[in-house]
Amino acid sequence: MKRVFKQYGFALAVVMAFIPVITAQSTKPVSRMAYGPGEELHYVMNYGFITGGRGVLSVRDTVLNGKKLHHLVGSAHTVGLADRVFKIRNVYESFVDPKTDYPVKSIRNISEGRYRYYNEVLFNHGPDSTFINSQRSGQKYVKADIYDIVAAFYLARKKYFNDNMKEGEVIEIMTYFSDEEFPLRIRYRGIETINTKFGRLECYKFSPVTEVGRAFKTEDDMHVWITRDANRIPIRIRFNLVVGSFTCDLEEFRGLRNPFSSLVPK
Repeated sequence: MKRVFKQYGFALAVVMAFIPVITAQSTKPVSRMAYGPGEELHYVMNYGFITGGRGVLSVRDTVLNGKKLHHLVGSAHTVGLADRVFKIRNVYESFVDPKTDYPVKSIRNISEGRYRYYNEVLFNHGPDSTFINSQRSGQKYVKADIYDIVAAFYLARKKYFNDNMKEGEVIEIMTYFSDEEFPLRIRYRGIETINTKFGRLECYKFSPVTEVGRAFKTEDDMHVWITRDANRIPIRIRFNLVVGSFTCDLEEFRGLRNPFSSLVPK
């Protein structure tokens, strides 16, 4: 039982760490104001009829070293039986310059059972080179146009989720994650209408290219549905793991920048 919830815990952590698996090289960027300060997205994660976790994505205005930034936070925690068997309290933070969309600072604070991980990373995007300063590993030069995993997701919402995507294409963004450069990739599956608690919603469907082994059987065992409106919000995430299928659904939202207009008339 505990092993099952360890895998479940991994999936829940992915809810907040996965999403930026979405960006683009071939997709033409189209800048839009998809989000803004005050936005909150609340999620619930279910294994069949069992609720095992909840998560929140939020955007706030903040000031760091005299500079006005967006403070992006993704948090996830277990509830109920899952919380008693394998407690998770994970928080991912990103401080982003709204003028450039580049991260200035990121924080990864992980608590899974007895495992603990904490790290802060500072980003310096210069005209000729980019380097990071990690609390754990020190300073190193990295590729230009690199993002932390939360900033990448919001960048994708703002610029890369659009009708210019071609079904089957794999789009990519370079991130700095777990103290290394990591290219996150996702395959675009097309437009799909799904049933949700809010009604029938028209969405973009993606399949992040997952790592086979620890929890996933194939590279296509995760699916993400993003609303096809100006907000570009993740409405559903589904994991097909070796221990079963899990679904993470948007349960509540507030402070959207644009009208929630993906609803399809009956």
